[in-house]
Amino acid sequence: MIARGLFAAVALLAAAPALAQQPRPVSPYAPLQDKPSCTRAQLKAATDAYVAGQKAGSLAGLPLHEKAQFLENMTDVPQDKGLWNTKLPVAHAMSFHDDKRCKTFTEVIVTEGGHPYVIGTRLYMHDGKVIRVDSLVTDKGDWLFSANAYLKYTRQEDWTPLPAARRTAPSEMIRGAHAYFDAFADKFTEIPWGTPCARLEGGAYTDREGKPDASCNVGIPAGVLYINNRDLLIDEEMGVINVFCRFGNSVSGTPDSHVFRYIDGKIRLVHTISVTPGPQVDDNGAVIRN
Repeated sequence: MIARGLFAAVALLAAAPALAQQPRPVSPYAPLQDKPSCTRAQLKAATDAYVAGQKAGSLAGLPLHEKAQFLENMTDVPQDKGLWNTKLPVAHAMSFHDDKRCKTFTEVIVTEGGHPYVIGTRLYMHDGKVIRVDSLVTDKGDWLFSANAYLKYTRQEDWTPLPAARRTAPSEMIRGAHAYFDAFADKFTEIPWGTPCARLEGGAYTDREGKPDASCNVGIPAGVLYINNRDLLIDEEMGVINVFCRFGNSVSGTPDSHVFRYIDGKIRLVHTISVTPGPQVDDNGAVIRN
């Protein structure tokens, strides 16, 4: 019996390398790079082209890779089916650029034209080409949605680049962002909230009165909720870390974007976009009570 067991174990170990070397299915898309190559100028040109393209209803101005991947609300879509093919009267857009990870994030707010939207779009680049376009699209019925409120409060906030002395180390921004998401499962997690701090969630706003002691520490929902698939972008000049993630499940959880703006090592502004049905807010960012 012992001899048979040893033989079986040796046979299994001998087969292991062969099993490990089985080829993976070939993706039809340009692969995401572990260490992509880009410049900040290339990223800024790409976000300018994206915003212009959303206004025109075409991505023709983007330097798209021939095998670029397109996603809308974290689901693959053909290039010609995404909302970027629709001309939209963009009321406001602002972009963030990570020239280390070669990613961009652009917030687009549409309040006119009969169909309001708040859109968050990621572009992934490598060697001068856009290899992925990834849009989160929210509109009426989505979580705390109000494009008018989103526009109103975004325009009131300060999103100018930070002087070097007021910037936060990327490692600290990453730690703080993870702490925020970890707190949904572990309520003892400490989050680096600053004061004042304002949170814009879909359209709901926590500092409608502009108080000097306004706080973003408004509590975490009870229970255990895991935040999965966290994909990071860091713009050091803007003091921003943007996280794409899913709330609750790594496959079917709510597609979500969080932007955290750090000043002097603390979170001072938060913008969120969540693609899931939920309560609505009025044009002043107050939750509508039915």
